[in-house]
Parts: sequence; structure tokens; C-alpha cells
Amino acid sequence: MRSHRRLRLLAPFLLLPLIAGCFSSGGGSDSGSGDGDGSRLRVALAFPPAENLSPYGADATLLSRLGVTEGLTSLDANGSAAPALAASWQQKNSRTWEFTLREAAFQDGTEVTPAAVADSLAHAVEAEPAPAALSGVGLTAKTGGDRTVTVTTDEPDPVLPLRLSSPSLAILSAKAYKASDKVDPVGTATGPFEITKVNGTTSAALDRFDDYWGGRAQASGIDARFIADGTARANALRTGELDIAEAVPVSQAATLDQGTRRDTATTRTTSLLLNASSGPLKDAGLRAAARAAIDTSVFAKDVYEGYGDAAAGIYGPAVTWAEGKREKPAGRAAAKKADGRTITLATYDNRPELPEVAQVVKEQLEKAGFTVKLTVREYSRLESDALDGKFDAFVLARNTLLDTGDPVSILASDYTCDGDFNIAQLCDKDVDQAVADAEQVADTDKRRAAAMTAEARVLGTDAVVPLVHQRIITGVADGVQGVVLDPYERTLVGTGTRR
Repeated sequence: MRSHRRLRLLAPFLLLPLIAGCFSSGGGSDSGSGDGDGSRLRVALAFPPAENLSPYGADATLLSRLGVTEGLTSLDANGSAAPALAASWQQKNSRTWEFTLREAAFQDGTEVTPAAVADSLAHAVEAEPAPAALSGVGLTAKTGGDRTVTVTTDEPDPVLPLRLSSPSLAILSAKAYKASDKVDPVGTATGPFEITKVNGTTSAALDRFDDYWGGRAQASGIDARFIADGTARANALRTGELDIAEAVPVSQAATLDQGTRRDTATTRTTSLLLNASSGPLKDAGLRAAARAAIDTSVFAKDVYEGYGDAAAGIYGPAVTWAEGKREKPAGRAAAKKADGRTITLATYDNRPELPEVAQVVKEQLEKAGFTVKLTVREYSRLESDALDGKFDAFVLARNTLLDTGDPVSILASDYTCDGDFNIAQLCDKDVDQAVADAEQVADTDKRRAAAMTAEARVLGTDAVVPLVHQRIITGVADGVQGVVLDPYERTLVGTGTRR
């Protein structure tokens, strides 16, 4: 049985304060310039902590979006690995990389040393369940020289610097690992903001970390609230209770002044996954019929009210390098008649647009002759059944570059026989071979091209029907500058965010 990655999609959306100036909103940059004596920021996040702020699961994104944690690397605007706690790196051989650390301190006052980094990575490797970025990957970290860490992988891994940008591989001090039953990021991380108080799943207080290597943050701290209801987030912004509200629902966008809403193309794609291993849709001809029944043009225009882009594939327009590299889906079966076959369709309501998407899908499938039973639940009550293949079809919103920043990794986890997040239950030898071939490619451009070849193989099975590429709406109060509008959904506030 495939291992289950619990609550992977409950992350607010993926790491670090990115390279200075990347993804900043108008009117400010994440530069860290200024006197650093600004007011506290009032921020609302869409998802509460689900795992006691564990850095290894969904909560890793909460920590990165609030500017608490960092890894050795980050992602730049082009989706390439960029320096973070590691100032530089070099590949020594096919399995070994050497990372040179910058001068930095942990929030508990201790120094970021090679030994501390190696210890932190060792704890991530030993975590149960393993962080998504390490799925199927074995690695060992050892101290090198005065400022170097050597990371050796069990098998050649040409994208290790990308992998180490994952929020779930944040570097923490030795104090974080003192308890035997949890990892504590409070006061043990390296980012520009330090958690000082957590009020369960309701709120958290953060203070500026004045010794941050990237420069003193302009805001003096953050008062974070976890507000699951999107209408409540929008209302709190509109009434002046908030400075920043993430993930404003499409239905609430019009209630905000045009100057207080920002929409950002993201690497998140909403797709219809079709069960390729059991039930009626095990038949490739019926999957082809289901795919042919879906009119994807209505989702961006109607359901997302223009805050989405028409589906182009697994990777959307925010993955800028994908355009021009797309290949025609290969090996599609001929469509069969549905003849009233009953299928179960499921989705979750944590993202408010998804139930409406699923309802439109249901109507289109029924028009094509299927009988459809729709189930909508909160995500945590749905994931195990979905991973066990208990539904015939599933509407999923998935950030394609969430776990590693590597386009091949999501194909391996979501669409191969051994994939640990394979809701489509796809097991196809041609797909597995195409993904395996792509995994061996080291050159960035060639690897991306190989990923598109593998994408075409996946789409050719009709196990996934991309519906829409989501745009995230962020509410930003008047006078607030430097909010980080990150297409990878890894960060929200940085050193230059202020009011």
C-alpha cells in the first residue's frame, strides 16, 4: 500500500523570504531597507496549525509564509534554486554536494554552524512520516570545513538544491529537537520574524528578529490570526482589523476596493482526477468519455470570475518556462458511451470554489450520460479515502511546485505506480518510464523539456483533466507595502513588508 502524506493540501499555499524584490506588491520591495521601526502587521491566514507547528508537514508553509523559517536554499522568480542559508554550493560528484553557509544566527542566539545544519537535516530524514520533499530520497549530511556542509544522496539527485528549498526542510537550532515527541520551531528558526506566543489554532504573535542575516525587518512584529472563513477574512480587512488577508475567496473579491486586492497567477492547478485502477473509470475509454464531457472554459470565466486561467496542462501560465515546451497528449483511448454508469465524485470545502467546481463537473458528466454521486467534506476527513481509491473521481487543487520546486517530482508523487500522493491511482508503464527518464536529466532546460514529455504521457491516460489554473487573491490594506506575492505560495511577508 502506498504511504499516505497526511494533510498535505492544508498548507496555506509553500518557504522563505525569497530573493530581495522578488514577487513584491506594488509600492514596496522586500529589500529590508529603512529604519526597521515600523508598526506591527496584522495578518490573517486561511488555515490554522494542523500539526502543532511541525516543520515536516502542512504547518511548514505557515511558518515560511510568516517569515519564521528558512532552508539552505530558496526559489527565485524563474523557479531555480537560489541562496538562502547557503550562500553557494557546488556538485562534487553525481551523489555529493557541498554547501557553503553564510554567517547567520538562530533566534535563540546560537550560531548557524555546519554541525547544526547537518543535525537539522538528519532529524528531517528520520521524521515519520518523511517530509514530502524527501519522498523516495535518502540523504546524509555531514560537516565539511569551517563553513561547509556536505550532503550525499543514496542515488544521484540532480535537483538536490531545489529539493532543499522545501519549507519542510527548514533549518532549526538544536533546541528545537530537545523534546522527544515534537519539533519546536518557536524561537529556534532563522527567519526575520520569531514566534513568541501561540494561542492554539486561533492566533500567534511574532516579534522581529533583530539579528536576521538578511537585514532588520521594517515591521516590528506580526499579529497573526487563523481565520478559516473567507468571508470573515475579507470583512476583517474591509473594516480595518487587518493589514493583510491571504486567500480572499473569489466571491468576496468584489466587496474589496480595487486598490486593496491583488491577484497573482500561481503554480496551483485545479484538476479532475479519475480513478484508473478500480471502478468504472478503470476503463480508459470511459475516462476518455469523461474527459471529453468536460468544458474547461467555464471554470476560469464563471466559477473563478476571471481570477483563474484556462487549463493548459498540469503546469499553468505561472510556470513560465512551460509555454512553448508543451507536447500533445500521447496514447489516448477512444471514448466510449457512458450508458448511465454510476460514478462517485468527491471534493473538499476548505477552498470555497471547489464545491462549485465539482457541481459544474457533475452536471457536465451527467449531460454526457454518467450518473454522478457527489460527496463534499472537510479535507482532513476526505484524504485517506481519496488516497485509498474509494472515489471514482476527485476535484483537487494542487500546487505543482509545492514540495520541491522540481516539476518532475510532482509527476512522480502523483502519477506513478509508487507515487505516495497518487489519488488518480494511475499505474502506467509508459508514464513511469517517461518520469524515470526525466528524473535522470541534470541540465535545467533539458529536465524541464523531459517533464513536459512526461506530462504529455500522463495526460494521454486521461487520469487527470486539468480544469483551471488558480489565481490567488490577497487583500492588502491601504498604506501596506512590500507584501510578497509569490506564485509558489511559499511566502507572504518579508523584511520589506510594512505599514
